[in-house]
Amino acid sequence: MTNKILGATALIGACLMVPASTYGQSAGEVFTATAVVKSADGKSASAPVTITIDRKMSEKEAGPLANAFKAGGATALRKGLQGVPATGTVRIGTGSATPTRFTIERPVGAGRLLTILTDQPLLFIGASAPGAKPREGYDFAVIDIEVDAQGNGSGTIAPAAKIKLNQSAFVVEDYGAEVVRLTAVKKTK
Repeated sequence: MTNKILGATALIGACLMVPASTYGQSAGEVFTATAVVKSADGKSASAPVTITIDRKMSEKEAGPLANAFKAGGATALRKGLQGVPATGTVRIGTGSATPTRFTIERPVGAGRLLTILTDQPLLFIGASAPGAKPREGYDFAVIDIEVDAQGNGSGTIAPAAKIKLNQSAFVVEDYGAEVVRLTAVKKTK
């Protein structure tokens, strides 16, 4: 696997491992961050990101989505997300806000990990390059942010992603060649 694979992300595995007491906690949070990507040849780009969380999913809501994914992959997850009320939004730069459909939280160390999913890609990094790979199958965006008790932290974003199983591990494959890091994550509300 290359660095395009963000690894065994917390996307679905987290909702299966999280104790019920951490689900459905009060929401109404806004985080700002800077998305930074550096290419192998040393070039870099950045953009502001705003993540609004209106609600976090309960175990009762997230569990069936995780089970659908385990049973039928990304197609079943997409079908399961149809009609799910938005959990918030994500905005890159001055672009339009994209609804998020899956938001869960779990405690980690002295803080928490928020895993957020959109049911559409946000941006295809590298799609305009000569010989770019097809966009087919990169139907989601996945955001993981780890924040401390004050809401400060860091994370990653896969703005156009395939979600799949690799043996029994859940993995996210980003369309872009490099990992997009979220730096200077800060809770503003």
